[in-house]
Amino acid sequence: MTGFNRWVTALHKQTEERSPTNWNLVYEDFPHTIDVTGPLLYTLFQEQWQQVQIGHIVEGSVLELEFTSEPKLCVLYDGYLTVATEGWHLHLCLEEHLGGPLCKTPPELRQHRVVSRAALYRRKNPQGEPRMWGIQFWNGAGEKMMTLFLPNPYLGDGEDLLPESKPRQEKLQLYSQLRDIYVLGKSPIPFEDNPLKRPYLSVCRSSRCYPSRQWQPTFEALQSAVEKAGLDVQVITSGCLEVCRMGPVVFYSGDRTWYTRATPEVADRIVSEHLVKGEKLAKHLYSPAV
Repeated sequence: MTGFNRWVTALHKQTEERSPTNWNLVYEDFPHTIDVTGPLLYTLFQEQWQQVQIGHIVEGSVLELEFTSEPKLCVLYDGYLTVATEGWHLHLCLEEHLGGPLCKTPPELRQHRVVSRAALYRRKNPQGEPRMWGIQFWNGAGEKMMTLFLPNPYLGDGEDLLPESKPRQEKLQLYSQLRDIYVLGKSPIPFEDNPLKRPYLSVCRSSRCYPSRQWQPTFEALQSAVEKAGLDVQVITSGCLEVCRMGPVVFYSGDRTWYTRATPEVADRIVSEHLVKGEKLAKHLYSPAV
């Protein structure tokens, strides 16, 4: 995509967070812009999902989730990254969440929600030896958000602790690769564009507005039209697209366009006229006055 830079500019920022138990966290910050966090998270969730665990940590409480299969969905919608599995899903605000087609999210809340800091970390024991590796995110209020746990050479299968003298050092390969790319800027981002910015068409399958229950024919029509036009545009379904009227509703991520009353015939025109020719279907654009 235009303007995408495969080389990350190193921040050279390292901080240490001391714990009352003498287990200290060493953070190495990297840029939190979408063209850095997008490729990083796509790599972890789409290509390295077997090696990643998701966590949320506050004093007195820890949540840890792991992938048992490749995620069904990994997409950016209105600022939020959504990753869905068979049993759970997550959301992480990587860009300002505007609040749907009406942009209802107040500016101060947009700044609060979005990732404002990102860092790789190592957690050291009281002897100063690293024993945990991962990635931490913070929001605009400086609050810790989601934590990603990376492979630990001191853990075997089933989370069994390995002997201190026999760590599986090969498990640090992912951490080292990510550090070279995103912290040190020694290796290029392994994509020619930002994978989370690739355009897609999404059909709302929410039952909140009755007509949207008939989303399947529209979905199939979009798939057929995209294939016929030879476009590299993904066609997906989603939950509520924040337009709860006059379904089926279709969203085009390429330019943040919401369509209503998107019958199969309209779906074909969305592709042939909007995506191919750049001409939006004015009659079917979402309008708050509708």
